Amino acid sequence: MTVKVLLAGCGNMGYAMLAGWLKSGQLRPSEAFVVEPNADLRARAEKLGVATGASTSQLPVGTPEIVVLAVKPQVIREVTASYEHLGNGKTTFVSVAAGTPIATFEQVLGDKTPVIRVMPNTPAAIGKGMMVVCANPHVSARTKQFVDDLLAASGAVATIDDEKLMDAVTAVSGSGPAYIFHFIECLTAAAEHAGLPAETAKLLAMQTVYGAASLAFESDEEPGLLRQQVTSPNGTTAAALAVLMGDDRLKSLVTEAVEAARLRSVELGK
Repeated sequence: MTVKVLLAGCGNMGYAMLAGWLKSGQLRPSEAFVVEPNADLRARAEKLGVATGASTSQLPVGTPEIVVLAVKPQVIREVTASYEHLGNGKTTFVSVAAGTPIATFEQVLGDKTPVIRVMPNTPAAIGKGMMVVCANPHVSARTKQFVDDLLAASGAVATIDDEKLMDAVTAVSGSGPAYIFHFIECLTAAAEHAGLPAETAKLLAMQTVYGAASLAFESDEEPGLLRQQVTSPNGTTAAALAVLMGDDRLKSLVTEAVEAARLRSVELGK
């Protein structure tokens, strides 16, 4: 069977996406091939049933429909150059490298190469990811739909036309899971400080964040209104929010954090 998807790089992000695609049935193991120089990461991918190779010298015969570049921005040019023979052709290149503009791939692969830039996040591994897509004019409607369908198997998909907004996307949804994980860590630590056993503290923190996020997603109400519904005048929640919301403390901190991530994304793209 012809390989549809060639995945270059199977670290945390590449693996998360691959696992999501296979679990959903949108992609069969025989339709994927992974190029990953790290033996441990190759072995992890092989456990999913896909064929792997340590370098491009081991690529399967034929032209893949898409090549997904899931490597660090610092090495993206070097890795992309090894697939130059597939440029300016029928293969569409899909990049998940933070801060790397479409123009970079056009420079390396040829200016007629179909390129799709994607910013995913790690919850894609359980079908709860957020993928934002931006494509150049050379991507066919059929391939764009195939990629959208593939990504949709891993979560929600949004498309933007202005590529400059990808730095903001990176800072919000790309890096965002780390912010939430840290909040869970902080809430757990606070629960332990309040006297709860460690395991109970962890469960309360995780389930509260999960439940609140699920309610916000499924409710027709705005998050601000949902917050108000939990907050009784002069109650316990109001006392806590006076700390978090006083002088826009949390809002300012999150805004500063997102801006720092956005600026770093811009730097990586230079």
